[in-house]
Formats: sequence, C-alpha cells, structure tokens
Amino acid sequence: MKDTLKACIKGKKTSYVPIWFMRQAGRYLPEFRAIRKKNNDFIKLCLNPDLVKEITLQPLKRFDLDAAIIFSDILMIPYGLGQQVEFKKGIGPILGDLNLDNIVNTNLDDFIQKLLPVYKGIEKVKEDLKDKELIGFVGAPWTLLLYMLNKGSPKNGFDFNNINKDKTTINKLLKKIVEIICLHIDKQIDAGANIIQIFDSWAGLLPKKELQNYCYKPISTIVEHIKSKNIPSICFPKGIGENYIDFCREVRPDCISIDYEVNPQHLKEKLDGIPVQGGLDPKILLSDKEAIKESTEKYLNVFENYPYIFNLGHGVLPEIKPETIEYVIQIVRKKK
Repeated sequence: MKDTLKACIKGKKTSYVPIWFMRQAGRYLPEFRAIRKKNNDFIKLCLNPDLVKEITLQPLKRFDLDAAIIFSDILMIPYGLGQQVEFKKGIGPILGDLNLDNIVNTNLDDFIQKLLPVYKGIEKVKEDLKDKELIGFVGAPWTLLLYMLNKGSPKNGFDFNNINKDKTTINKLLKKIVEIICLHIDKQIDAGANIIQIFDSWAGLLPKKELQNYCYKPISTIVEHIKSKNIPSICFPKGIGENYIDFCREVRPDCISIDYEVNPQHLKEKLDGIPVQGGLDPKILLSDKEAIKESTEKYLNVFENYPYIFNLGHGVLPEIKPETIEYVIQIVRKKK
C-alpha cells in the first residue's frame, strides 16, 4: 500500500480509496484521554516529543489507516512567535496580548528553537511509520491572524470590521505569518513529513470580497512554496461554500479538502480533476449504522473513478466511538 495516498493526491488511479481522519489522534480515544489526564498543559504536551510520537501513532495501532497526522496544534505558530497561548477546558484557546513589534522582529532561529520538540516528535514518528504517509500541517494565514488578533476562538465573539480596521498592522502581521508558516513547513518536511495540510478553519467567516486578500493570495504563496519542495499540499478552506471553485482556480492546491456544506457532485463537475478529500459530516458518525453506511457510500459513489481520499468534513468529534471509526474504515476498504 506504499505511496497510494500520495499517488492519489498526484491524481493517479489507485487500486483502493485511501483513508485517514482529521483529528484521528485525540479526544475520542480512551488511550489519548489517559495521557491528557496526566498532562494538563496542552502546549507542554505538544512539546513532548515522546508523547507526540505515542499520540500520533495511537490511531494507527487501532485502525487500518493510510496516514498519520502529527499530533500538534495550529496555535504552535503564535506560541513560537512569543504570544502567550493556553487552552482552558470548556472555553478553548486563550491568547495573550499581541506585541506587533516583537512578532515582526522575531528571530527565525529563536522560533525554530521554541518549536524544536515538535520537529523531534515528527522525527520519532517517522522512525516507526514504515510504509504510511506522515502528514504535517499548519493553520492558514487568515485563521492564525484571526486567533492572534481576536485572542481566542471567534466562536466566542468576532467582528470582522474590528479585525480589518488597521490595515498597517494587518499587512505587517500577515507578511510575518506567511514567512513563519513557510519556515514551520520546511522544518516539518526536514523532520520527515511528506504531505502538508493547510487548515483555514475560519475561512467561512470572511466576506466574499475579502477572500482574495486574506485567503487565496496568502495560501497561494504557501502552496507554491510547498511545491518548490516537491511535497504535495492539501488545502482545507472550511466554510467557503460555492467559493471552493474559485479557491481551486486561484490557489491550485494538489488536493482540496471539502466540508459537509458543499454539494460533492456539483463540486466534482467543476473541479477540473483536482483530487478531493473528505466531506462527510462528523455528526453523522453519532447516528445509527444504516445512516453512517448510507452517507459514507454516498461520498464513495460520487467520487468513484475520481482521485478521492476518504475523510470527514471536519475533525473527529470527542463523542464518536472508536468502533464507529472502525466501521467506516471497513466500508471504505470494501470499496474498490
């Protein structure tokens, strides 16, 4: 099964449908919860190479998956840039005040030193991974910018006009974020990641007229950088609906990861052959087996004879049972 997921991203015909899950290493697994219980500080957990390796490999010990995705967080970048980041139970991430001068003048070697344990963790995973892909990842510039300026999740309140009002700050910060994302990608590739996924988790909050400046252009720069390393990229601009087509036309990712709000059939017809990943609503995995089978097969049938990686339209929810993940994998594996 070597290289099949990567072959699929390159648009080649594969003998089966590759499968992995966003957030496959995490809160729904009892073995992860046992580790988390002993490690209250989430950032410290992401900076423990031995535990990063153990957590990353946990789902692969349980399930027949085609890839590992490194256990980390998109907010390791603001942390590396010197902004305080902590995770509070029931609230989510809380970020400290943003010092623009300090961030813009961050020394690249200092950033690498702060995140060195992340790269060590990737090296350790790579040693044990054998013939599976190893996915590294980053948050997209807009999503990181939003967290850094909002000092927390936009779920807890967000005003685009407030974020957008100081163009000088925005432009300086965006430029630095793009530079640091490329550096963070380079270090993950050096450590052994052979696919990079870009998560624009909050792209759906952007007004359509702002997608070009905040989403398409900065991600396009990063995708070009990844291509220069001969590594494939998967982009996930969650929530942009009909704009997925424009995104693909402008950014030209190697693979587009879709959410559950887009019509997969319509998208496939407009995509000009770009490989597709994902789509299934994670909440469906909380329903009965018949509904799960029907929804899973819907995506498999839509993308039959098309380069497609099975995944969800967002991450695995904490309430989903591991047996349900196993059930979905069995359905996908039976599909030729």
